[in-house]
Amino acid sequence: MNLLIGNLGQASVILAFVAAAVAAYGYFQAARGRALGQADASWLQLARGAFFVHGAAVLAVVVCLFNIIYAHRYEYYYAWSHSSNHLPVQYMISCFWEGQEGSFLLWIFWHVVLGLAIMRFNKQWEAPVLAVFASVQAFLVSMILGVVVAGVKIGSSPFILLRDFMVDLPVWKLNPNFVPKDGSGLNALLQNYWMVIHPPTLFLGFALTLVPFAFAIAGLWKKEITTWVKPALPWTALGGAVLGIGIMMGAYWAYETLNFGGYWNWDPVENAVYIPWLVLIAALHGMVLWQRRRTGLRTAYALVVATFVLVLYATFLTRSGVLGNASVHSFTDLGLSGQLIIYLAFFTVGAIALLAARWKSIPVSEKELDAYSPELWVFVGATVLCLAAFQVVATTSIPVYNSFLGFIGIKSNLALPADQIQHYTRIQLWAGVLIGLFSGIAQILWWRPAKESPLNALATPTMLALLTTALVVLLTRYFGHTMSAPYVTLTLAGLFGIMTNASAIFGLWRRRVQLSGGAVSHLGIALMLLGILASAGYSNTISRNNSGKLISQDLSNEDNENNVLLWRNETGAMNGYDVTYTGQYLDVPGLPDYVNTQLLYRTDDEYKAVARGEIKQGDKTYYHTGDSLTIRPENTYYRVEYNDKKTGQKFTLFPRAQVNEEMGGLLASPALQRFWDHDIYSHISSVPDPRKEIPWSAAVPHELSVGDTLFLNDYFAVFRAIEQAHDVPGIKLEKGDIALQADMIITGEKGREYHAHPVFLLRDRQVGRVPEIIEDLGLKISLDQIDPVKGKFTFAISTTGKDYIILKATEKPFINLLWGGTLLMGLGLVLSMRQRKASRAAAVASPAAAGRAGAPRPQAVA
Repeated sequence: MNLLIGNLGQASVILAFVAAAVAAYGYFQAARGRALGQADASWLQLARGAFFVHGAAVLAVVVCLFNIIYAHRYEYYYAWSHSSNHLPVQYMISCFWEGQEGSFLLWIFWHVVLGLAIMRFNKQWEAPVLAVFASVQAFLVSMILGVVVAGVKIGSSPFILLRDFMVDLPVWKLNPNFVPKDGSGLNALLQNYWMVIHPPTLFLGFALTLVPFAFAIAGLWKKEITTWVKPALPWTALGGAVLGIGIMMGAYWAYETLNFGGYWNWDPVENAVYIPWLVLIAALHGMVLWQRRRTGLRTAYALVVATFVLVLYATFLTRSGVLGNASVHSFTDLGLSGQLIIYLAFFTVGAIALLAARWKSIPVSEKELDAYSPELWVFVGATVLCLAAFQVVATTSIPVYNSFLGFIGIKSNLALPADQIQHYTRIQLWAGVLIGLFSGIAQILWWRPAKESPLNALATPTMLALLTTALVVLLTRYFGHTMSAPYVTLTLAGLFGIMTNASAIFGLWRRRVQLSGGAVSHLGIALMLLGILASAGYSNTISRNNSGKLISQDLSNEDNENNVLLWRNETGAMNGYDVTYTGQYLDVPGLPDYVNTQLLYRTDDEYKAVARGEIKQGDKTYYHTGDSLTIRPENTYYRVEYNDKKTGQKFTLFPRAQVNEEMGGLLASPALQRFWDHDIYSHISSVPDPRKEIPWSAAVPHELSVGDTLFLNDYFAVFRAIEQAHDVPGIKLEKGDIALQADMIITGEKGREYHAHPVFLLRDRQVGRVPEIIEDLGLKISLDQIDPVKGKFTFAISTTGKDYIILKATEKPFINLLWGGTLLMGLGLVLSMRQRKASRAAAVASPAAAGRAGAPRPQAVA
């Protein structure tokens, strides 16, 4: 039992908390009563030193926590509950942030990085901004303190010992130093490479929302009511890009790992991340309007504050346990609800109070907006984003309403919508339509030359969008589909967004003006809209059951209609494809491809196997017969061969499944075949329960001589020879052992041959038998008796049902538009951030003067 690393980690947590509190106070004193950029030198030096100590302490906590995971120190509850001996290193990284404490620590770490960046790039604002940063850090670190003060528990420590967490287990009375040999392991659904990169990206996005909030609070505090926007704007654009891409990484993980057939399920935890991103993008537009057109500053303030408050609220939703069974993603309650409420209330009330006190001093533009003002359409677009966020937060918060009303003694019967997908989608898709339209109008009006009338500027992209929509409708009908009026409207909005933003980009290129990051972002969003429409609205189930028979009485009518039953090595037809299930495979570390289970003899150790024959991949032989090898038994991969009957194109997929009683039975993850215009999305709906022993029939004896043929139902077997066995899978031969194996060839369906080598073993006058199981045929063959005088060999033959899978496959048209649009959106926001120097130069000239000269208007993200 190693207590040193835990004590060091816990001491580092306490040091990080104290240093954050000292830094917050030091920066507050350095900035108090002084003009911006003229901080008190002595207090500033103290605060900087404290923040550096805080950063070093946070890094030490990170190192200690990863050490207890990597070194399998199961005396610590965090390592035992999230890790296990056989996890690959990349999934140990995922273990780090699977728990609440680790994810808080990840968030804290990113704040340290951003705080150091602000010291480097925004020196003038360092004192007031980092006063806010350090205050937030102190609150966050308190969540992982795990100390008791005056009988009140503050935070939950990641370094708590297992014996202190599970104090009632009898084992501690017998052995206080007991350490489990293995951990409970990482959630099966999180054993995916996206879970290595998605959480850090998402939490960096969360951390970046603090930057504009801190600048806004600093601006209000120091009465720099307008100047905070310029330094905060690039950080806000970066936050929008990182958080947006992080959200879509989670969507892609769901698409690749979960089997509900999509990428977004409107789960409350998904919503809790989506809401602040919408408001952050709206805040970004408000800030751009002030920076470029000197309007909308009050809107910018309100939305920046709302963004950070919504991030805190999302933290409360996901970590307080208030969602209960409403979300499969939410964390369990660790008793932090009170702290989270205090955290949320402190910054919400403080920010709103400061904003209210300075409200009248925030300048308001007297410019009148008309229908041809791009500012109007940017405002309208930001309003749509906020209304979309409101719809999601109002519904997602129903468990919060119930908990609050129950707390004050009022019984509430409010419930989440029965069909959440339909409830949210019917509003959110129309919000997407409006965003596509308004963003396109704003871009055209923003970038049009002054001599060109607004109607002329809009005419060409509008006509192109209408014509392209008509063409899409005709093509859809040609391929046997119909488009309802809402779908036509959605298509028109997406194409209008593409045409208008592409027109703006082309116009800038023609005038040799720097590319607009805003136009690129909005072009990406329009592509995302079309990708969502095509992949969700026209997803086509190709695994239709046309046999006229029920697959299983345990399946619903819908599942019986939308799945196919595939017997092993029997080809089935599926909407233009011939599909064949060819067997079960396992993952073997160090091998590029999966390995057929027929080549593996399983041992008592579930992570070990013995090679039944040579294991070759390509031209390389990795294991010889009898070699021991390590396997990863958590997931079974089912090999499915597809053959396109029209084109002759062939491909092989390996959908996986895992029996997990803790998570409701069969966990199935899809396999994807990607084409430029669609994906084939296949997942397992049902397999024979691997937890149950195979029900073999009673063994039937057959007496054979070498060269005899044995007929077994639809198959026949030729007994070719008897020979000495030098290696027996799973058994180490000793001196004096006699091992004989039969050499049989069994011919199955379509002439496919299988080699069987049942073994007869003699050791110390004891007889042992190692049967050969041929899963494809449902046969088990044992060499039961040998009569050397007569030259006769008795084989015991048992049979069982053939292996099968129930498979569902769908076609997702043009889903690549969604993923490509996401990257384009992020690229545009990053371009906007990097172009701030050029946009500052352009903003010096008045819009009117720029228009008279035929130059483009200043760049915007709008």
